Amino acid sequence: MLLHFGFEKPTPEIMAAWGKWFESVADKTEDKGGFHGGAREISQDGTKDLPMGMESITGYSIINAENLEDAEKIAQDNPFIASIRVYEIMAM
Repeated sequence: MLLHFGFEKPTPEIMAAWGKWFESVADKTEDKGGFHGGAREISQDGTKDLPMGMESITGYSIINAENLEDAEKIAQDNPFIASIRVYEIMAM
């Protein structure tokens, strides 16, 4: 799973770069989605609204990769805003 971090208002150039990247990994993609608008964090201290900013998770991509290193190589070509975190998903 690739978690996409960082929000800034997308320009046409950013949108085009994202479109090309998603096309390039379409054969490896199982699911993808994005977040917009509201987000909340729930903890022992209660609930707080989370703003969209450079620390925000803004989307995810679930891809098929041989291993974590292969997933990292795929993620490196992504035109990310702030960063991407790569997680290996355990089958349940």
